[in-house]
Amino acid sequence: MNSPLTLGQQIDTQIAANGPMSIATYMGLCLTHPTKGYYKGPDPLGAKGDFITAPEISQMFGELIGFWLVNIWQQMDEPKSFNLLELGPGRGTLMADILRVACRAPGFRDALKLKLFETNPVLTGQQRSRLEVYDPKWLENFENFDEGPILIIANEFFDALPIRQFVRKPDGWHERQVGLADGKRVFGLSPTPIPPEALPDAVASAELDTVYEVSFAAGEVMSVLSKLVARQGGAILAIDYGYAETRTGETLQGVRNHAYADVLENPGETDLSAHVDFGALIGAARLAGIATQPVVTQGDFLLQLGIGERAGALSRANPGSAEDIRIARDRLVNEDQMGTLFKVFCAHSPGLIPPGFAS
Repeated sequence: MNSPLTLGQQIDTQIAANGPMSIATYMGLCLTHPTKGYYKGPDPLGAKGDFITAPEISQMFGELIGFWLVNIWQQMDEPKSFNLLELGPGRGTLMADILRVACRAPGFRDALKLKLFETNPVLTGQQRSRLEVYDPKWLENFENFDEGPILIIANEFFDALPIRQFVRKPDGWHERQVGLADGKRVFGLSPTPIPPEALPDAVASAELDTVYEVSFAAGEVMSVLSKLVARQGGAILAIDYGYAETRTGETLQGVRNHAYADVLENPGETDLSAHVDFGALIGAARLAGIATQPVVTQGDFLLQLGIGERAGALSRANPGSAEDIRIARDRLVNEDQMGTLFKVFCAHSPGLIPPGFAS
């Protein structure tokens, strides 16, 4: 039954009864509560939502990833059956653009077994309408794959997984928690420091009041996916905002109506995210026994895949839209827009040479 209490009231009741909760628990409730979580509500994407992702900016983004997938498939000797999984497919725009290009390669469409991992029922409906022709299957977990390699796309997926925060104090690192003070949600610190060996060496010498963020959920997901790739072959391509190596710094943020918002206000109505620690993802992939590429910027990745040439071809075919195409290209690759903030990471079966990562 759907509780008459708001999500905020439910969270406050839980804190009052059980004490402060970790930021990971708070994020999990805010984003994926079964009935009141942010990703259970209306479509959050686009001009009427809270944020716009790269696939919504230009078809070029998905088309180039489609080329990338065909290249990997061909390097694997064009298996007659393979799994293509997208994590958090949004409206299905990215996958539709990917497959419009990729399925031109002879044999690709016949070999394709499309899988989607999505928690938002509104977005699932949009994915179905855009991708029905490819006979997609929606997964509730990372099981039930067909035989053959697994190719995985994760665009702006890992940034939405819950994080925990730790703050350096004179007696060690204390976990930041969400509690109540005078009836309002506030941040506080656990009184008990965690064992220093629980933190990576990269943050061991941090200064006082430094914040360290870690997403155990992201590490677990990457570990599971990497073991699948290690067993069946394939590759994982993750695109997100974040940093290439583990480091300190506070990045947790809330976005509502295309503007920054207080992360403690309006639970379930505000998008919460944090920068991705790609260094941790690299470690999880290598531990599973698969290879990794050095993290590159989205701008460099798309330029190496030929976004400049693709933009030129689109402009020649649609001269009336040439300026819009140029603006979209610049937004995706320029340093002062998405080009540097967003990073691209690839983990894959040994022996593959993923395009877009050449030094």
